[in-house]
Amino acid sequence: MENLQREAFPTRFPARQVTSHIAYSFDFKEAVPHSIRSSFPKRAIARATLLLALAVGAYSLKAQAQTPKTKLIVWGLQSGAETAGLDAQVAEFEKRNPDIEVSLLSLGAGGMNPQKLMTSIVGGTPPDLINQDRFTIGDWASRDAFEPLDDFLKTEKGTKNPVQASDFYSAAWNEALYKGHVYGIPTGIDDRVLYYNRRVFKDAGLDPNKPPRTWEELKDYAKKLTKLNEKGSFERIGFIPNYGNSWLYLYSWQNGGDFMSPDGRTCTLNNPNSVAALQYMSDMYDALGGYDKVNIFQSGFQGAEQDPFFTGKIAMVINGSWNLGGIARYAPDLDFGVAPAPVPAERLKGEGRFKGQPPYITWSGGFSLAMPRGAGHPKEAWRFIKWMTSVDSAVIGAKAQQKYNLSKGRPFVFDLSANKKINARLLTDFPLSNDRLQTGQKAVVGLLSAAKYRPVTFIGQPLWDAHVRAFERACQHAQTPQAALTEQRNLVQKELDKTYGRNQLPIFSFAGPTIVIGALCLVGLVFGGVRIKNQVGHSPMARREALTGYMMAAPWIVGFLLLTAGPIVASMLLAFCDYDVLHAPRYAGVSNFHDLFTDDRELILKAFYNAFYLAIFGIPLGMSTGLAIAMLLNMKVKGMNWYRTAFYIPSIVPGIASAVLWAWILAGDPSKGLLNALWNATLTQWFGWLPPGWFGVADWAKPGLIVQGLWGAGGGMILWLAGLQGVPTTLYEAAQIDGASRWKQFRHVTLPILSPYIFFNLIMGTIGALQEFDRVYVLGGGSGGAGPLDSMMVPVLFLFRNAFQYFKMGYASAIAWVVFVIILALALLQLWAQKYWVHYETEKR
Repeated sequence: MENLQREAFPTRFPARQVTSHIAYSFDFKEAVPHSIRSSFPKRAIARATLLLALAVGAYSLKAQAQTPKTKLIVWGLQSGAETAGLDAQVAEFEKRNPDIEVSLLSLGAGGMNPQKLMTSIVGGTPPDLINQDRFTIGDWASRDAFEPLDDFLKTEKGTKNPVQASDFYSAAWNEALYKGHVYGIPTGIDDRVLYYNRRVFKDAGLDPNKPPRTWEELKDYAKKLTKLNEKGSFERIGFIPNYGNSWLYLYSWQNGGDFMSPDGRTCTLNNPNSVAALQYMSDMYDALGGYDKVNIFQSGFQGAEQDPFFTGKIAMVINGSWNLGGIARYAPDLDFGVAPAPVPAERLKGEGRFKGQPPYITWSGGFSLAMPRGAGHPKEAWRFIKWMTSVDSAVIGAKAQQKYNLSKGRPFVFDLSANKKINARLLTDFPLSNDRLQTGQKAVVGLLSAAKYRPVTFIGQPLWDAHVRAFERACQHAQTPQAALTEQRNLVQKELDKTYGRNQLPIFSFAGPTIVIGALCLVGLVFGGVRIKNQVGHSPMARREALTGYMMAAPWIVGFLLLTAGPIVASMLLAFCDYDVLHAPRYAGVSNFHDLFTDDRELILKAFYNAFYLAIFGIPLGMSTGLAIAMLLNMKVKGMNWYRTAFYIPSIVPGIASAVLWAWILAGDPSKGLLNALWNATLTQWFGWLPPGWFGVADWAKPGLIVQGLWGAGGGMILWLAGLQGVPTTLYEAAQIDGASRWKQFRHVTLPILSPYIFFNLIMGTIGALQEFDRVYVLGGGSGGAGPLDSMMVPVLFLFRNAFQYFKMGYASAIAWVVFVIILALALLQLWAQKYWVHYETEKR
């Protein structure tokens, strides 16, 4: 019987499932008449009965196998070579839930880049779940983009192993709450601690068993552990206040500061405790040689096995708990220690305003599983959430990941869970053979109860950007800490007030504009029809030809009206609205333009200043370089085709790839950047000139962009070469006869003939400079980063940040129209001026 089962169902179905189907009710006596039944041997009857039962069972199983499974789409999780634990958890879930098939897609979703998720929600095709950065959940929830999970939590009461708030760390659970509703169930968690290199401590004469505990000790240790080379550059730095993962948030919380009022209506970014914390960070940079000098050294830092803490380039760093996994993988022999991040001495003593508070503070982040609005399978999604946050799931995942890590010869450090029960179980079941790693793991878990979390607010991203901008300006002494925080606080507060007053604005109706636009289109069609009729006349052949021509052009015309003219008109209307894509637009009048030239005046002026800087210096240099290359390649020498190809190739390299390449070439640290390494070996050695910081320093960021742009000068070289080859040789011969030198020939013959090419490159270069985006997006740090002190902020990047990070589509539309008007004005000005200096061959002399 068992052999027969294995033959019939060799792999797909277990024996117990087959047996249950064989028990299908079938009575041979009733189905077969007695006269026929009596003529068969009993053994044959038994075999026939068995075969018939197996056939019925096989049919039933086939029908079951053909029943479609529910496909659960989960964004923000990705299966890969290093995700053995996650793969095991998903496989076990599918085994326990045979009606569900899980599809994991990373898509870059879940973090601080909301474009893909926003598009899917608006398009009505959101994933069933997303592993979302908890920091952003409040923002999404405020826009009705996530479904509240309260009803699911109510059903958990009285069930086995329920999902309940008491099992999670309060910082993780509360960060996923918005207005009292739960919008995400925490999965992972992290916190920040001080990592220090014990070997470096010994070399500097410090006790490796006594890490700094206070801010004062941290500054003293940082200076003692810093080592300079004979050129005055850093060979090793003791500590960098904002390297790793600390930010002003941590220092402010340590000093008793906050960022938002309890009701979420007031931004408190400039409270005295935060000001004092920022002052401490600025003083620390000054004690180490200044922000720019430190940032140049930091710009050469890399990750993985080249992590500066692993290689001894930095002696102490405040970093996340995930750093233990990096040490286990890339530097398992590193002699390091873990301690709470140093705090003000008053807090450590429990004196004054810190009386009764914990001596040490950390801050946590992490991810939560959330359901986007319109998710297709909410019940199945909740089953997945419950499984992924359970102890059983965590143990299965940890076992699989441990097995994988050991197969690669590296220790296993489990990822922290937001569930307290899971961490307790994993600490017991998965002890580390490396005592330093084990001690560090216990330290980071022990600090989670004292963790703070970023404010849950719909302006979380603007608040984060404001605190970063204030930090940069204060540490580079562009403003005092008080002035920097106050300025940024006022900008955030205006956003708060505007959002709370949004519901008072009337909903914008497209009916009126649509009627007007439709009427104008109708008038245009009538006018165009009359013109066409008059031009064609009464000839039937001419009418047929005209009709055929317009039918040929119809696809393009329809595409232009729907995909180009339509969005242009829509953006014009939305420029007068408050619109966040996920809600109906509300009419706001000219407030977007007013805010642009008042509240954001400094930033938009900075953006246009940077764009004009790139145009004024970059365009002449680019044209000169391209013309110089073209003049060299216009010579009659052997192998010229190869030279032309070599100079042209860089211009066809994709812009993003080119930006990444030049980020390495122009790295501020001479040990990493090729250009600065050559500078160090020559100019620094000969004259003592230190290399520039390029993209790591505000003063050198824009020159770095110009240098990087010259690499693609070969693209313009093609146009210059075509122009040079169109200059008649008779003009040069006549100039030589008149005694003109080579410079005068170039000045009075070549340039006038090439003036149309100069004019074309000037217009296109100006438009390109004002539309600059891809390079600065990459070189400025990505995700809307604009370099130090917004030195690489340009108009299109400013537009992108407001549209796709802050969801301010109406405001972004207003910015787009301002940029368009400026580009149009400059183009018209150049068209008007060209008659005074551009010479065409067809001109009458």
